[in-house]
Formats: sequence, C-alpha cells, structure tokens
Amino acid sequence: MVLQSLSRNQLFWLCQTGGWAVYAVLTALMIKIPSQEPWQVALPHLLLDTSFGFMLTLLLRAWFARVSVQQNRSKILWHLPIILVSCLVWTQWKWLTLQWLYGQIWQSMTWFDVGTWNSASLTILLTWTALYYASKATFETMEQRQKAAEAIHLAKEAQLKMLRYQLNPHFMFNSINAICTLILKQDNQHAVSMLEKLCDLLRYSLYTDPLAKVTVAEEIRILQTYFDVEQCRFRNKLNVSIVADENVKHLLVPSLLLQPLAENALKHGMRMSQQSYAISVSFSQHNGQLLISMLDNGSGFTQQPEVGSTGIGLHNCEERLALIYPDQSSFSFGNRAEEGAWIQISIPQERAGQPKW
Repeated sequence: MVLQSLSRNQLFWLCQTGGWAVYAVLTALMIKIPSQEPWQVALPHLLLDTSFGFMLTLLLRAWFARVSVQQNRSKILWHLPIILVSCLVWTQWKWLTLQWLYGQIWQSMTWFDVGTWNSASLTILLTWTALYYASKATFETMEQRQKAAEAIHLAKEAQLKMLRYQLNPHFMFNSINAICTLILKQDNQHAVSMLEKLCDLLRYSLYTDPLAKVTVAEEIRILQTYFDVEQCRFRNKLNVSIVADENVKHLLVPSLLLQPLAENALKHGMRMSQQSYAISVSFSQHNGQLLISMLDNGSGFTQQPEVGSTGIGLHNCEERLALIYPDQSSFSFGNRAEEGAWIQISIPQERAGQPKW
C-alpha cells in the first residue's frame, strides 16, 4: 500500500538510495573487513566509492532518458560504450582515492588489478542498468494498467450516470398535461399538490449523486412521491402498496432504482378499460440478500419476455444492476398465473453507517 501511494520518481529515489546502501554494506562485509584495511582508510574509501557510484548512475539515468527516444538498435549501440567508459572512470576513481588515502601519489595498477577491479565495476553497472530498465518497464506497465483501469472506471461511471438520468419524456409530458387539465378544471388544490410533488421528484433526480446508494427507506420515500404524482392523474383507479421489513430499511440500494420499473408498469401494464390497477412493492431479506419484488394486476407482458429484450425501464434497471453488482445480483420478471406481471430483484446486503430517515 505504501509503494502504491508513491510516485514513480519517489520510487526511483527509494530504490536508488536503498540499492547503494546495500552495495556499501556488501562491499564492507565482503571486501573491506576481510582485507583488514585500517578503518581510517576503509571507511572514507567506502564512502567515496559509494558516493561516486551513486552520482555516476544518476548521470547514466539522465543519459538513458535522452537515448530512450531512439530506435532499439541505436539504444544498444549507445549504451555499451557509455557503460564501458563509466566502468573505466569509476575504477580509476576507486584506485586513485585508495592511493591518496594511503598517502601514495601514484602507483600503477597491475594487470590483475585492472581485470578484477574493472570486472567488479562493470558487473555493478550492468546490474544497475538491468534493474533500472526492469523497474522502468514494471512502472510503465503499472501506469498503463492504472490508466486502463481508470478509463474503464470512468466509462462505467459515465454509463451509470447516463442510465440514472434516463427520465422518460412521456412521464414529464403526461404529468404536465395532467396539471394543465386540473388547472383548466379549476381544481387548483390537486394541481398545486401534483406540481409540488413533481418538483420534489425532479429535484431529487437532478441533485442526488447518480452513483450514490440510498437507504431502502429513502428509496421508498421517493418512489412514493412518484406514485403520488401518478395518483393525481389516475385518482382512485391507481392503488399502491409499498411495504418493507423493519430490518431492511437501513440497507442500501442504488438511487431511483425502482422508478423506471414503476413507470414501465403504469405505461405498459395498465389497461384503459381497467377499473382498478393495483401495484405492490415489497422489500425483504432472503438468504443474506436484499429481495425486492414488484407485482401488478395489469395486462402483464404480451409474451413471456427474455432478459435483455425488454423496454427502457427493465433494460435500464438490468444494466445498472450488472454494472454495480457484477455477478452478485439477479433480475427476473414474468407474468403472474392469475393476471398481471411480476419483477424480482436480488442484490447484496449493504448497511448504511447511519439510517437516513
């Protein structure tokens, strides 16, 4: 978690500092202490050696960044001579500083020293280069995956917002038309009541976070507001029942999940010749899931539909559930044996920190 919170540059400095600290410790344990050098020489030489290697690899990093824009073949041709020159320079630095600490102005290296010292320097620089490019490739892969994940997340959010904001224009038209009819009939009391409830519904739809989840109690309240608006249109013809167990009212559901389903039921399920249209919504718990059921006594579906081949209300709800609860929810519907239709939703139980009453 700590590494994930660091930037790419911070991670480089952490690895650079830690790597050269490990180099200093290993050099002391494997070379300085076994050679029995006096500490007045061994310690300063170790600091000078490590510091020079630290600075040299920083220069190599800057050079690698410049040649990274070239083609792969050109990169290899530029890397080899630069690493070899760096190896020779570092080896000379270690040899000259060691002679200086011993008080000797100049003493040439034997061929054995040339071979062993340059081999050690070359090994360290090649190891640093390999680790640098390996970590760079790892960081770039992580960044690409993170960007891809962010893009998917943004696309998912955009899709959820689009689905959440899909208010049926027919509902708006019918509601406004009903208000106008009430005004023409001078039924101002019902007109004002319907207009207030319509404003409440639109305000809630526009100002509630489309990605937020609300309690069952709040979802019931806004669903009841929707039914109240429709009640002003259909009067006694519409009978609504919404019930919820007390132990589920504090559970969370996606906001305005049921409004498109209720609208779909009224639009397609209510028969014009029907004297009384009843619709009931219930919330309960079953096998650790929140179970939501909607029943009506309307015309039902014209034929037993298949999931995915439905109207905007059912399709909207189905897509939202699939995005919010992937492989954790179920959405089913069909015709009742007697008359009407049924819809059943099952989602994981999520508890709110504090109930919103």
